[in-house]
Amino acid sequence: MKRTSLSILYLSLVLLLSGAAVQAELNVVTTTTDLADIAKKIGGNKVKTIALAKGYQDPHFVDAKPSTILKLKRADVFIQVGLDLEIGWVPSLLEAARNQKIYFGGPGYINASQNIELLEIPKEDPAYMRALGDIHAYGNPHYWLDPQNGKIIATTICNRFKKLEPENSQFFQDNLDAFINRLDAAIVGWKEKLAPYKGRKIIAYHNSWPYFAAFSNIEIEGFIEVKPGIPPTARHLISLIKTGKSKSIKTVIISPYFDERPAEVVAEKIGAQAVAIAPSVASIEGIDSYIGLFDYNVKVLINSFK
Repeated sequence: MKRTSLSILYLSLVLLLSGAAVQAELNVVTTTTDLADIAKKIGGNKVKTIALAKGYQDPHFVDAKPSTILKLKRADVFIQVGLDLEIGWVPSLLEAARNQKIYFGGPGYINASQNIELLEIPKEDPAYMRALGDIHAYGNPHYWLDPQNGKIIATTICNRFKKLEPENSQFFQDNLDAFINRLDAAIVGWKEKLAPYKGRKIIAYHNSWPYFAAFSNIEIEGFIEVKPGIPPTARHLISLIKTGKSKSIKTVIISPYFDERPAEVVAEKIGAQAVAIAPSVASIEGIDSYIGLFDYNVKVLINSFK
């Protein structure tokens, strides 16, 4: 009897300690794989991260599932890109989750676009802009595709983690410093590799790349889409082919979740190469980190220029 009591006491203690260990982790839910990777780099073993959108999914459009709502119910932190990128699915999910910690303005809610120098902020009235296609009223939301902005995103996340768990502030800060140091070193390398191709002109499928173009010093001369979010017409492709030929464009880029056929047609007609470059972590097999995302894209882009 005494041995049984001790066994029960031991088991209870193990369960209690296990529960404490689980509770020590912040449950972090992000909209994209890029944010999940950065959050994990900052949080380390103090956080558990889950991305709602797969890397190969267009983050504008994500189908909600009951399991998605359950993840949000259990979350301590929710991080989104913002700037209307996820406006079609995030607000309804947060409403359904009824988790005040991560609701807009809550202690665990993070809009990662804070302090980002935004590009393409429209001057037109939003009602008018809707007629122009998938235009974002607050600026182009694909800001994570400039690695310089990755440092700002990481700092924003780190500052919130510190507020939520002040006892781990130094741990988060050390991880942030290490991440920024690695990213800075990588940026120097990417810049050196891209320098010979400054001013090189390309065609893109969708307007996802102004931040990457600014970082890379390349110029986007046109888009496969007629307007953002609107598929190409034959007339538009003919016009784009004329542009490509007149400006000797040799590279057409496309993301994995778009129809590659129009891009391949344009590339063939102008004597260019159609290449898939990655819009997010895990959008293409083998890209498993934020830094790896740019390693891949810089390599593929330079190979197409050569």
